[in-house]
Amino acid sequence: MKALVQYRYGPPDVLQVEDVPAPVAGAGEVLVRVHAASVNARDWHLMRGEPRLARLAGVEFGRTGPRARIRGTDFAGTVEAVGSGVSAWRPGDEVFGECAGAFAEYVVAPADVVAAKPASLTFEEAAAMPLAANTALVCLREGGLEAGGAVLINGASGGVGTFAVQLAKSEGARVTAVCSGRNADLVRALGADVVVDYGREDFARSGQRYDLVLDLVGNRSLRDLRRVLTPGGCIVLSGGGVSGEGRLIGPMSLLIRGRLLARLTRLRLTVPEAKPSARNLGELSALAEAGTLTPAVDRVFPLKDAAEAIRYMETEHARAKIVITV
Repeated sequence: MKALVQYRYGPPDVLQVEDVPAPVAGAGEVLVRVHAASVNARDWHLMRGEPRLARLAGVEFGRTGPRARIRGTDFAGTVEAVGSGVSAWRPGDEVFGECAGAFAEYVVAPADVVAAKPASLTFEEAAAMPLAANTALVCLREGGLEAGGAVLINGASGGVGTFAVQLAKSEGARVTAVCSGRNADLVRALGADVVVDYGREDFARSGQRYDLVLDLVGNRSLRDLRRVLTPGGCIVLSGGGVSGEGRLIGPMSLLIRGRLLARLTRLRLTVPEAKPSARNLGELSALAEAGTLTPAVDRVFPLKDAAEAIRYMETEHARAKIVITV
């Protein structure tokens, strides 16, 4: 099968589409024929091996290259085969989910992390959802989102941000979206009540206060984030930083200092871990079917140009999601 393969850390040039053996579904797994996949910040983190301190963790990062050679996480496709013990899925079922190795013609995923593809969405739209929409959902839940509450979303036009805006509005929150001026119309169309163009205005000096501050970029200090927080409000940190900046430690510094400060003070701060969840995907799928949640797709690339898709994400500050068709 064709797959986007990587052997060493570096820029997009280290990624190559090659022929590799197709995976086989084991016990409790499904083999999915991938029709579409989407790009996440996770892909360039693993591609470049950044932040470099993560290479010491030994889970996904090796010393000179990532442990898993095939890039990609989000996918949407058709079940090709099922392993032993799988009764929920049959060949031909249309599914979507989150599993390593999605930039390929086939991917094997645990049966309990995939969900039925929303019938109202194309494969490209469905592939844009799993990691980003699930992260947005978990961040808002752990941040204690409430109807009528004021929410600030820093990085509102990104993959996670575009879903966070819609999910917060669906819960009756008042949403202030921070993004570039060129993306203002997009986030307004998704439901943002107020848009702050970070190139012209500093939200930390606006005098406004928010019950929930969701930082999806990792480019602001804890002091700035605390300055705009209401008493008893919550800060949620889920920013991956910017490629090529802070290569040694990157956003890990902010996350570590945030956790420490929360332990030493009364500051409500959380750093969510959004694990793959079929249950969450089912909930997100229902919202998509109801028209409450719409994946925003910036550009679509074929698998042969997957390296260029990641380059585009790095250099063009892509809005919303980038999708790869297989």
